[in-house]
Amino acid sequence: MSDEYIIQATGLQKHFDGGGIKALDGVTASIRKGEVVVVIGPSGSGKSTFLRCLNLLEVPTAGQILFEGVDITDKKTDINLHRQKMGMVFQHFNLFPHMTILKNMTLAPVKLLKKSPSEAEKQAMTLLERVGLADRAGAYPSQLSGGQKQRIAIVRALCMNPQVMLFDEPTSALDPEMVGEVLEVMKSLAKQGMTMVVVTHEMGFAREMADRVIFMAEGKIVEEDIPEAIFSAPKQQRTKDFLAKVL
Repeated sequence: MSDEYIIQATGLQKHFDGGGIKALDGVTASIRKGEVVVVIGPSGSGKSTFLRCLNLLEVPTAGQILFEGVDITDKKTDINLHRQKMGMVFQHFNLFPHMTILKNMTLAPVKLLKKSPSEAEKQAMTLLERVGLADRAGAYPSQLSGGQKQRIAIVRALCMNPQVMLFDEPTSALDPEMVGEVLEVMKSLAKQGMTMVVVTHEMGFAREMADRVIFMAEGKIVEEDIPEAIFSAPKQQRTKDFLAKVL
């Protein structure tokens, strides 16, 4: 992990209903290159909104986000260029149902990165091999299990050669027995040094793989520290109350 920050978010606010709901209320956080940051907290705490602001899927009401030193909240910035460098994996897999797995994976690299179809296919097959799904390249999403679809969603994002991977509760829509296979792919990514920001309810993953855990409640960062400190000796009462319910 380097000391260099790849993402710096300062004073992020996100209001809905004309300011009636403060989904984010002054969030400041920085992510280093090669760091795995896991964001935990109760439902409605602003975790997913924070993650979606990092690549401007949600546009912050106020605040600034620097990605590789560029202010992506500046209207003049070409956000699509920066989005290509951030892979995003959602709760629901967002695969195109009418396309084969291979086509799902090669579409963006060919269109956006201008790769040749053969180059994109070669890379896609290598990644499918890595997650044990090379034999499913010709299948359609409806023919796969939830765990397989989510592994495909992860390697589809990797086809864009991203600098950062953002995961928004990637296992919460899965049957319990499929959660492990998805977490294994994420763990192998982390071990290879991929910068990752993960919103999850999987406390075991947070404990084992995070360099840092951020606990959010009511649109604010309540506490952040190494996993050992957060899980074994949280300082804030709000963190203690939350962990008492989920551990």
